[in-house]
Amino acid sequence: MKKSVVIIGGGLGGLFVGAILSKEGFQVTILEKNATIGGGLQSFRRFGEMFDSGMHVIGGLEPGGNVRRICDYIGITDKIDVMPVDDDCTDELYFSEDRQHYRIAKGKEGFVKSLASYFPDEEENLRRYVEAIFRVTDEVDLFYLRPAKEFVVTHSEEFLMSANDFIAKYLTNPRLRSVAAYMNPFYGGRHNQTPAYIHAIISTLYIIGSERFVGGSYQFANLLASVIEENGGQVISNSPVEWVEVTDRQVQYVRCKNKQEYRADYYISDIHPCTLLSMMPEQAFPKAFRQRLDEIPNAYSAFALYIKVRENSFPYINHSEYYMSRYDDVWNFGRLDRPWPLGFLIMTPPEPNQSAYSRKVLVTAPMNFERVRRWEDTTVGRRGDDYIQWKAEMTELLLNQIEEIHPGFRDIIEDINSSSPLTIRDFYSVKDGSLYGFSKDWKNITLSQLPVVTKVRNLLLTGQSNNLHGFCGVALTAINTCEAILGLNYIINKLQKC
Repeated sequence: MKKSVVIIGGGLGGLFVGAILSKEGFQVTILEKNATIGGGLQSFRRFGEMFDSGMHVIGGLEPGGNVRRICDYIGITDKIDVMPVDDDCTDELYFSEDRQHYRIAKGKEGFVKSLASYFPDEEENLRRYVEAIFRVTDEVDLFYLRPAKEFVVTHSEEFLMSANDFIAKYLTNPRLRSVAAYMNPFYGGRHNQTPAYIHAIISTLYIIGSERFVGGSYQFANLLASVIEENGGQVISNSPVEWVEVTDRQVQYVRCKNKQEYRADYYISDIHPCTLLSMMPEQAFPKAFRQRLDEIPNAYSAFALYIKVRENSFPYINHSEYYMSRYDDVWNFGRLDRPWPLGFLIMTPPEPNQSAYSRKVLVTAPMNFERVRRWEDTTVGRRGDDYIQWKAEMTELLLNQIEEIHPGFRDIIEDINSSSPLTIRDFYSVKDGSLYGFSKDWKNITLSQLPVVTKVRNLLLTGQSNNLHGFCGVALTAINTCEAILGLNYIINKLQKC
């Protein structure tokens, strides 16, 4: 008989785990609280347009990429519709402090040459820096889908140092150091906290190359769900789990709010670990473990704009644009003693048969949850007029900055919608609306890394609070979760043929 698994949460991690296990013969049931599956891959319709809920510039889907190889194994690669960003400009940075633009090209040589054109005295330092990035990333076997070692792995000194010290070790110009850390605000980076290996892995992904989903990221979530369903499993939306019954360190069943109970051989949580604990008996885990999870800081959240512009008024831009206020603040996006917004990421998502113009623009600005703490006890649609006024004020602040890089932008806006950290918290059941799960800290790596295996024998974890975060990181963590059931290197060995 088939082994069965119930997965709590139909986000990217839960869907990847479900697709892999269903391919391996498991009877998979995914329970998703929202009407739409996908977590951060969700899309929604406003003003007659389909908007992605997240900013999906993704790495790992290029030919030979790690996520692409996983998709080859699952059998969905030929159905994925992505568009590579421009080789000569994968990202464009703008620093308001001196009104300087920086355009960064694809590949190791492209990265070095493009930044060396602005900092010619640093060209050799840039080469050494890029080689160091790839050297640190090479210490992560999972990133390259190499078989994991059965003994304890030791890492280099650089792997375990802080990201800002790692950058400063190779680059001498203070402004170039800030430019090199430009993606830091958009993976939850913090000064003297984020480990170098996190910075290295993210940088490696985007130096190799990145893509965008064409026509909406929800389609990727649907592809993963289709694998589960084709193998006899089910993905059930509008089914929020309210209780996980545990006795003698073993899950007995999960119960949804509609009182339906689900039983299985294994249970996997794809929701924030603190949210999961709130659904379980206190005795399921030791008090020290609960306290430890509650004390781990979460990565910061974001305020976002979803904008529809007039037809043929705004160009389709096939790379991301980053607005930064000041060079010194590139590490300070999560701090409350700095003005908001310190910056944002802006992009135009591609459509099938994309023309020279875009009808929609997505803007994401990192934001600390404390800025919305006064409304934490409210629910969607019932937050009050003061919240609506606050959102309008935040929107205006962002539009003022957008005008710096796109003068006249206000005049072409047809409709605009916004979301806050409260939106992220409520739709994704994520503590403090964290975009990137638990915040990693180089000073205590073990504290900020949560194993996928738990003290409850048939309960496993997956998602961005375990191991790595982001689109690629969550896909790789899904392998860890599956191999906790199937055996070390079981999936990795199969991927060697992909």
